[in-house]
Amino acid sequence: MTQFKDKTLLVTGAAGHFGRLAVAELLDRGATRIVAGTRDPSQFDDLAARGVEVRRLDFDDAASMSAGFAGVDRALIISTVAHNRTAQQTAAVAAAKAAGVQHLVYTSAPNARPNASVGGIADHYWTEHAIADSGLDFTLLRNHIYADMTIVAAASALASGQLFDATNGGGRNYVSREDTARTAAGALLGATGKEIHDVTGPAPVTQEQLAALLTQLTGKPVSRIGLTGEQLLGGLEAAGVPTFMAALLVAFDLDAAAGHHAITTDAVEHYSGRKPQALADFLAANRAALTA
Repeated sequence: MTQFKDKTLLVTGAAGHFGRLAVAELLDRGATRIVAGTRDPSQFDDLAARGVEVRRLDFDDAASMSAGFAGVDRALIISTVAHNRTAQQTAAVAAAKAAGVQHLVYTSAPNARPNASVGGIADHYWTEHAIADSGLDFTLLRNHIYADMTIVAAASALASGQLFDATNGGGRNYVSREDTARTAAGALLGATGKEIHDVTGPAPVTQEQLAALLTQLTGKPVSRIGLTGEQLLGGLEAAGVPTFMAALLVAFDLDAAAGHHAITTDAVEHYSGRKPQALADFLAANRAALTA
């Protein structure tokens, strides 16, 4: 699925981990006119040497967006992590439309909705609406929680022997960042029309199962401890997690409790040509990071 490999394809936020993976996938799959958008073009000497055009692109700078999207046929907008990302991303959508971009691919989140209580998830909802309202064709990729995040969570769980969550036993269909980046690149290369896809791993995994995997791989006993959302929020804030991030993490747990993260789709295989990596295989491949 590479029918648009000779179109001008832009990846925003290309300096990030996701962005670099997406650009690498486009190169590997034969894309001939790749534009890497970044706030700091000096970081891309390696990609420029492989024929990638590097442009300064800052979602807080209207002039850079006009220049960054100029002549682009299809664009992958990678969601930002800024406190004002709704404003940033809706501005980017407007700039893309003004520049004549024909198709937008956007990295969203599962069960995107406008509720103020769900923190950053609402940013994805409003960005999705801006894209739909633009009249452009689009592919909205609602990426489920990265398997990579379990490595971060494992450090405290392995140290304390306890894995805290507010999922009420609900499963999460973890998907690796690499699989989601390949999926996004595949959508940029081949998607048509107006579509929304949940991007998931091969099967949901409960926190009880995750605790068992951590125990098995490290030899250190880890028990899953179920909490309410309020209890988890208080614990995260007490541990020094910023309130915004703590609220987002709790919202993800409560969505899992409601079943929104137990979805399984074939989006990864459809757009990347590869089956998604199971969480157990991901953790086994990253065993050294768990025991570091």
